[in-house]
Amino acid sequence: MKQTLKKSLKYIVDIGFIGVMLWLTFRLLFKGQELGQILHDLSGASPPWIVLGAASVFGFVAGESCIILYILRQFKYKRIKFLKCLKYSFVGFFFSCITPSASGGQPAQMYYMSKDGIKLGLSSLIMVLITIAYKGVLVIMGLLLMAINASTVFHYAGRLGWLLLLGFVLNVLFIGALLFLLWRPDKVRIAGIKIVDILTGKGLIREKKSGKYSQKIMKICDTYTLGAVYVKENPSVMVKTLLLTAAQRLCLFSVTWIVYKAYGLSGVSYFDILTLQVMIGVAVEMLPLPGAAGITEGCFMLSFGKIFGKELVKPALLISRGLSFYLVLIVGGLVTLTAHLLVIRKSKK
Repeated sequence: MKQTLKKSLKYIVDIGFIGVMLWLTFRLLFKGQELGQILHDLSGASPPWIVLGAASVFGFVAGESCIILYILRQFKYKRIKFLKCLKYSFVGFFFSCITPSASGGQPAQMYYMSKDGIKLGLSSLIMVLITIAYKGVLVIMGLLLMAINASTVFHYAGRLGWLLLLGFVLNVLFIGALLFLLWRPDKVRIAGIKIVDILTGKGLIREKKSGKYSQKIMKICDTYTLGAVYVKENPSVMVKTLLLTAAQRLCLFSVTWIVYKAYGLSGVSYFDILTLQVMIGVAVEMLPLPGAAGITEGCFMLSFGKIFGKELVKPALLISRGLSFYLVLIVGGLVTLTAHLLVIRKSKK
């Protein structure tokens, strides 16, 4: 009970942080502007394009649902339908939005999967494959687009140089660590337990909690051992997961171009806008901020200021971020609340 209360308070603090960052961003961006002018600028966007943007965001969420369903079908879980997978995705994205480095999404997904009778070993494997594909696709896309379209990056997003470099380094290190954990979990297990013992000896970890941390490390390594065996035996599943993830990512990265067209603008290609949006993803996704709030908005302003122009970049930011982040946060929150109420009702029965 005490731990549940602590978790709830942490989530409330994270949501509060996002709210404060949204308020500060709004204040800084629209300082000195009347609300009527802001609404007028927002209303200039074509509604059909905005609907398309919302559909593209739904495609992003549903893309992960398709991956979950695809892997479940490989294990003959035919009773789990697409709508349940969509629930897992919305729950995952909701908790990813409100926790630093999106760390809360997958544990929440695994919790609701277990309530639907999916074994912990399988849900862990699904999350491992999705994590590798999700981060791997971002880095591959980022490196390819940087190599092919570097001139666009330097022209429009040159001021993000250090943040882009940091983002690439962090993402590559993260994927490297995942792959090492995937292929050599035995070494990671030994090293992890040794680190826990050293930290316990120095008094940085309490004696009574050291066993708990060691067990967690062994559990993670066991999961990745399972993942390594599965990937080696079923390489085609990993390839298809990567392709589905690429399509999923493109849905989200296309939102800014859709907003660009919503304002009737032309002159900058879809490829250039996609390149810049991928660069923003590389720069901010590994930062330990709930929803990368604040920093994402700053990167958007720096990258797309010249493209949208001084008059439209701010409303474009509100619409783009509103569709790609806050819409997912709100819908995901409603789905999570509904799912939790159903779990409570089921447990009472």
